[in-house]
Amino acid sequence: MIEFRMPALGADMEAGTLIEWLKKPGDTVARGDIIAIVDTEKGAIEIEVFDDGVLDRVLVGPGQKTPVGTVLAVIRQSGEPAGAPAPAEASPAASVAPPEPAAARPRASPAARKAAEQLHVDLASVAGSGPGGAITVGDVERATRAEHPIDVERATRAEPVPARGPAVPAGADRLSAMRGAMAAAMARSKREIPHLYLSTTVDLTQALTWLRAENERRPVTERLLPVVLFIKAVARACAEVPAVNGFWTDHGFAHGSGVHVGCAIALRGGGLVAPALHDVDRKSHDVVGRELGDLVKRARAGTLRSSEMSDATITVTNLGDLGVDAAYAIIYPPQVAIVGFGRSVERPWVVDGRIEPRSVVTISVSADHRAVDGRGAGSFLTAVERALGAAVQS
Repeated sequence: MIEFRMPALGADMEAGTLIEWLKKPGDTVARGDIIAIVDTEKGAIEIEVFDDGVLDRVLVGPGQKTPVGTVLAVIRQSGEPAGAPAPAEASPAASVAPPEPAAARPRASPAARKAAEQLHVDLASVAGSGPGGAITVGDVERATRAEHPIDVERATRAEPVPARGPAVPAGADRLSAMRGAMAAAMARSKREIPHLYLSTTVDLTQALTWLRAENERRPVTERLLPVVLFIKAVARACAEVPAVNGFWTDHGFAHGSGVHVGCAIALRGGGLVAPALHDVDRKSHDVVGRELGDLVKRARAGTLRSSEMSDATITVTNLGDLGVDAAYAIIYPPQVAIVGFGRSVERPWVVDGRIEPRSVVTISVSADHRAVDGRGAGSFLTAVERALGAAVQS
């Protein structure tokens, strides 16, 4: 028997609320299957299973807020009898009632479910526009306007603001919780991690020239963004300097099982998540670009997977689109490094003894000094620069 526990979906997560089970006792499960959806401060996360077997019993029902590490269900492996206790179970736990089949409950984000409840909308009658047909808040509001335009206006109208304070905007509770969780993680990072900051300015002209030429021959929907070059370069550099790719644990540095690059994504309405793109060093720019687009879309729709929230071995933050010259970020524990990219700007640059206008970008690395020293961090930045130059040959 294998215990299926509430996962830690980031250093800032302490508990999650089970929204629904997508499998029921007796169902066969395989590694990578999505078997449950959990609500966290950062939205609804699809929870994957990492073992093959049969879902023997579930121990936590929908609606229950559960601390990280709590056993949610038990998976029976081949040859094991049904109902046998899991190895770590001190005493038999009462199973909850079997969950409804997934088809019986429309797939929707927590915010959409709340909106449907407030507006008295039957989710079964709403067509979802989110990833995988998931129902979003916008879908609920459009469905309601179509049937009861006056009622919707009344239902969504803000209540009069009390004289003693401003109204709380919709979604403020979740945003406040997300900010609080992020604040706790960042405070822990600055308190416990001895940060080492290095930066370098890199000539990006050749890489951008290659990118423009590459995009000219592509349909608009398949064009690559500069950030794809950055993410790919960081992954290549991690393969070359593995000391920055991993985690700091109670037993010291642990190398990542692959190069899984966390991408900082700003959410609509506020908040931030940094889900992972997996095995980026082994993928082409095309694949990374497609997967990044999908990741951003699902992050903003609230349909990320647990592995995407917990597997990142290093994080990239790109603030160039905001006009920022350089970004010196705070490490997201237990990772040991985060890479920041500023905007690409034209600067006078010496090339073969001549001064020319060149497109340059400032790249920074914030590293955990317990895991890597200045020389190692410097070697990593050099490797990123070299990888950006190699983009024109890939």
